[in-house]
Amino acid sequence: MKAKEIQELIDFISNSGLAEVKIETDEFKLSIKKNSENPVAKSVDNPPVVRQEARPAADSQENTNPGGSHFLEVKSPMIGTFYRSPNPDSDFFINVGDSIQKGQTVCIIEAMKLFNEVESEVSGKIVKVLVEDASPVEYDQPLFLVEPQN
Repeated sequence: MKAKEIQELIDFISNSGLAEVKIETDEFKLSIKKNSENPVAKSVDNPPVVRQEARPAADSQENTNPGGSHFLEVKSPMIGTFYRSPNPDSDFFINVGDSIQKGQTVCIIEAMKLFNEVESEVSGKIVKVLVEDASPVEYDQPLFLVEPQN
C-alpha cells in the first residue's frame, strides 16, 4: 500500500465517523485507529495473514426485542458507506415488509471506492432497516432485522 493510499484511508476515516480500520494483505498488516482528535496509522509487523474475502453478511445470532420476538441481524461485513440501492436513481434492494431469500443482495457497502454487494445469509421478512442510506457503517454493525422463516 502506498503512502498516498494510506493517507486517503486516514482521511476517509476522519470524515466518516468510523473509529478503527484494520487491513491485512500478503505483505503487511495495517491498523488505523481514530483518537478523539487525530487518526493514527501504525504498521504491525506480524507474519502475513491472507484474508481477502469478506465474512458472511449475516450472522445467525438471535436478538430479542422488548416484545419477546426473536429476530436475526444482517450485519456489515466491512467498514464503509451503506447504500440501499445500486445507484441514486434505482429503487432500494429491499424494504420493510419484503421477504428475502438466502443469497439475495440486500445492500451495497462502498469501501475505498469499491462497491461490495452484501448478500443475506438468512431467509425471512425484513422487520427494520437500522441504518440510513449513504451513512458510514462499521464492521459487524447490524444493518437489518429479519424475522426468520419457519
